[in-house]
Amino acid sequence: MKILLIYPEVSETFWSFKHALRVVRRKSAFPPLGALTVAAMLPDSWEKKLVDLNVRELRDEELLWADYVFVSAMVAQKNSARQVVDRCRALGTRVVGGGPLFRVYPDDFADIDHLVLGEAESIISEVVRDMEAGQPKRSYRASDFPSLDDIPVPLWELINLNDYAAMAIQYSRGCPFNCEFCDVIVMNGRVPRVKRNEQVLAELEALYSRGWRGSVFIVDDNFIGNKQKVKGLLRTIISWQQGRLRRFNFLTEASVNLAEDPELMTLMVQAGFNKVFLGLETPVEEGLKECGKAQNLKGNLSESVATIQRHGLAVMGGFIIGFDSDPPDVFQRQVNFIQKNGIVTAMVGLLTAIPGTRLYSRLEGEGRMLFKSSGDNTDASGSLNFITRMDREKIIEPLGHEQRLFSGNVL
Repeated sequence: MKILLIYPEVSETFWSFKHALRVVRRKSAFPPLGALTVAAMLPDSWEKKLVDLNVRELRDEELLWADYVFVSAMVAQKNSARQVVDRCRALGTRVVGGGPLFRVYPDDFADIDHLVLGEAESIISEVVRDMEAGQPKRSYRASDFPSLDDIPVPLWELINLNDYAAMAIQYSRGCPFNCEFCDVIVMNGRVPRVKRNEQVLAELEALYSRGWRGSVFIVDDNFIGNKQKVKGLLRTIISWQQGRLRRFNFLTEASVNLAEDPELMTLMVQAGFNKVFLGLETPVEEGLKECGKAQNLKGNLSESVATIQRHGLAVMGGFIIGFDSDPPDVFQRQVNFIQKNGIVTAMVGLLTAIPGTRLYSRLEGEGRMLFKSSGDNTDASGSLNFITRMDREKIIEPLGHEQRLFSGNVL
């Protein structure tokens, strides 16, 4: 069996990091971790190739070589994924779609040959069995949130590591919080599941043995969702790093309650973490209450940021515009907060209602939904996909200025 895995192009927005890639002279920010992991789950006897469209163009002869094309995509890659599917159909190559894009918008890809919806670990063996029998189903859907205990090391040999600004690994899935706008718990549940420490070390060792010495992004939506387990992992990483002439440095995403745990912050720094992305969302308390961001309301947000910084972690912040409760001066309040608190990189985006979230259900019930999200939350034509309380133009125009102020090198 010949499998071509394709990672579609991410649209050129702030979130594609292309502004920073020009500085670090890399073709893409992070490798296609999902596709590389799926590749490692396929039988060793199958031939596999991978094309990352953020790195290079796709050739027709590659599509003709494949028995199946596997497309792994996020919503922000929808346009590129559509082009890939159309090219495959024109050439008669069968396509398997997986990832958040196809889970959120399966009806937009009614012409695709096969869909794998949900986490692949619980259904990949069935997909493989049916393909080998020549009878794959139109659609496969995971019925649960599988254990991460048996996830293999990503198939790094399918890519050139030096095309990327940082490598990526995953430790956990799921988040204990329930923010109204977030679809993480829809995709991965509210009970964080973690890999065994030995698995993480095997992934780090694989990268190290292939010559990687740069940054490693731990892509978890909330790295500290299970604090006790992650402390054990950090101690293991500290031991692994010792004695190496060039150690990895790490960045990750976490919730603001990181500031409540000095031991955890200390362990992160000792393990090599130097940056953490926090979903700060807004300095306006009413906005935090509106979106159910309880973890950001437990203490003073500025003090939490300062505490994390004092422990040696630079803070990157995610901010959202478009809450019903946003006051007219929300933009200036965000600018003041970012500058006052030394946020090294501020990612400012528009509120987007994603199917499956509590926000989507509420707005749909209120008759306020307008169109499907494109996944680009920096562009009002692709996000802010509902009737806003504030005049749309009063949101869109200042947002562009704020984004230009804080675009920076996040890598």
